[in-house]
Amino acid sequence: MIRVYLDKRREFFRQQNVIGIFLHMPSYWTWLLREIIISSWDVAKLILQPSLPISPTVVMLETETKTDVGQVILGNSITLSPGTVTLDLHEGKLLIHCLTSEGAKELQKGEANRRAANLERS
Repeated sequence: MIRVYLDKRREFFRQQNVIGIFLHMPSYWTWLLREIIISSWDVAKLILQPSLPISPTVVMLETETKTDVGQVILGNSITLSPGTVTLDLHEGKLLIHCLTSEGAKELQKGEANRRAANLERS
């Protein structure tokens, strides 16, 4: 926490409300842990099937988050979930590789995007 305070004093985050984001992280982490468990189960079921029914898909996701910190939190959260990898972040758009097209559709519904944006609104 001291590191975050010092970085904020040095304007590392360009006047972003990082302290507000950290205060709301416990509920975000709880949701993210649940999503990681569900994704882990889904990927395990996929790879244990002899036919290996994957359909790799790359999608572009426009972030609802406006700050650099919020966009990085969203990108890292997506990468932490098995079956998805954030490939690139550029000008508020994430390029994401998904193991299945169903996973891509679920990601595009925007729940992760909405929750990461809610961190900033605090």
